[in-house]
Amino acid sequence: MAQKATIYRVELSVSDMDRHYYETHKLTVAKHPSETDERLMVRLLAFALNAHEQLEMTKGLSSDDEPDIWQKSLSGELELWIALGLPSEKIVRQSCGKSNAVIVYSYGGKTAEMWWDKIKNGTTRFDNLQVLNLSETDTRALADLASRSMNLQVNIQDGDVMVSVGDRIVYVTPVKWKTTDQ
Repeated sequence: MAQKATIYRVELSVSDMDRHYYETHKLTVAKHPSETDERLMVRLLAFALNAHEQLEMTKGLSSDDEPDIWQKSLSGELELWIALGLPSEKIVRQSCGKSNAVIVYSYGGKTAEMWWDKIKNGTTRFDNLQVLNLSETDTRALADLASRSMNLQVNIQDGDVMVSVGDRIVYVTPVKWKTTDQ
């Protein structure tokens, strides 16, 4: 019998001083049976970093042709495609063709560095692609914050991120490997 997704209830409060975005999102997040707490928390962090009223979690790991998170315009056009982990160069290329903007949040330490070394030359032509890396230390610390019911506070200022649950705080500094203005 197939395992079912685990449901997480998250109240995500975002205070993004860089974008002047201050909002609380009540999210019901399905954690795929093969998804780790680390990946779940990276997904929530990516949502917070790009928070918008039209931003949505997708089927993610359950679907090959959807990103983990996307934002569509009111007319249904794909404005933002957010992928997590280490997508193949083919997936990156296809997503850059489908969406106005693509952001990849890579993580995994040395494995992520090897992935980027392998695909970075093939991504230079994509002006709509950003690649941000999250350190293994940061993502593991985020995983320790995970619980089935969370009140998550994310503060963003000058590119630095503070994530807190109760009295536990994790500081995250995404490293820009590729930006849209390169």
